[in-house]
Amino acid sequence: MNKKELFPDFPIVGNNLKRERRKQHLTLDALAVASGVSKAMLSQIEANKVNPTIGTLWKIVSALNIDFDSLLRGEHSQNKKFDVTRAENITCLKTGQSNAEFRVLSSLSMADSLELHLMTLPPHCIHTSQAHLPGTEEYLTILAGSVNVTAGENRTTLNNGDVIAFQADIGHTIENPSETEAKLYMVIRFSGN
Repeated sequence: MNKKELFPDFPIVGNNLKRERRKQHLTLDALAVASGVSKAMLSQIEANKVNPTIGTLWKIVSALNIDFDSLLRGEHSQNKKFDVTRAENITCLKTGQSNAEFRVLSSLSMADSLELHLMTLPPHCIHTSQAHLPGTEEYLTILAGSVNVTAGENRTTLNNGDVIAFQADIGHTIENPSETEAKLYMVIRFSGN
């Protein structure tokens, strides 16, 4: 790999920055606030008038939530996400109150917007949850067994293969009334996403 491949001409960086900023519908002012890089500096980078430092570029990619390579080389060379978590490395949580087990399938980077869980409810388990943040929704797919779901005044029984979506910004319970274990796939989507 030659030096030009490692450090592309900075006019490309300016073009890539402008394209990515516009793709995210950000003004120069908004990106300046998010990145801590002045609007004047951002404007000069986009106009290919300055050679930004690595520190400046790092602040920009962090604010845009993109990888460094995509700013340097453009969107076409960007590596697509391909994160693998091996079964033995999946976090498993048990609630003290109900003995429900949650296998956390989502990565930490998703925590502000989306959570994915494989939930196991032993026989006669009742999992009670307080209201989540306003606008939060839960989606359940029953993989085995049957459960009763209550959210506010709403209540239903779900069986293997059934799916439910409900507002989770109110108190809610998931109950396994049977003698056999129940398994559910749970998605929690937070407001604004």
